[in-house]
Amino acid sequence: MDTFQEFDQPSGPEKSASAIIAHAFDIYKGVFLYAIVALLISYAVSLVVQPVSGFNQADFMEEVKSSRGGFPNFWAIPGFMLYSGLSGLVSLVLTPLYVGLIYIANKYNLQEKISFSDLFIGFKQNFLNIVLYSLVSNILIGVSAMLCFLPVFFVFPFFLLGYPILLFENATFSQALSKSFSIAKDNYGTFLGASILAFLISITGVFLCGIGIIFTLLFYLVVMYSAYCAYCGRPRPIIIKN
Repeated sequence: MDTFQEFDQPSGPEKSASAIIAHAFDIYKGVFLYAIVALLISYAVSLVVQPVSGFNQADFMEEVKSSRGGFPNFWAIPGFMLYSGLSGLVSLVLTPLYVGLIYIANKYNLQEKISFSDLFIGFKQNFLNIVLYSLVSNILIGVSAMLCFLPVFFVFPFFLLGYPILLFENATFSQALSKSFSIAKDNYGTFLGASILAFLISITGVFLCGIGIIFTLLFYLVVMYSAYCAYCGRPRPIIIKN
């Protein structure tokens, strides 16, 4: 079972959006290769899901073309419903992989030796709560998106600290939701600014011939870590007992 040392290192970025982003950027430069690996693993798993579901990408494109500017009826595409369900399930199960990037960011920040296996710590530590948190937060964000796209930007800041809390404090998903919401509510302007900047930086790869997105997409995860350092203190190294 994994155990964690108590926190006694309050140092971290200042409690401002710009300082959090700058702190995250300095760390991301040292860990972005692990972010690419995480995305490639997710992509490889998604390639397995598609043939299992019977979904065909060509049918998808044909439906888009036949809609002639209207809203395509994706549910009429053979295998699309099963593919969507399996993809959602796979995304939930792979969430701990992204939490592993936060762990690697912490080790880099503390100048500790990083190993490839660190990327999978979320599968060994607090796995169920990480998956449940991802499910609940995605549902809440999805509901806000259905109301209107814009509210997503105003809702997301409340979830900014959830994954670091789950990892470093071994919290339950409800505790992580509650603590993240409470801190964000009291510092909403900073969290909103950091979230928007993180989103903009994460999608900049789209403008780098498209494929550049794999270099920037997971930047927001390191922003979560930096925000946690700013408002909860920098955690000591995590001690893993085999």
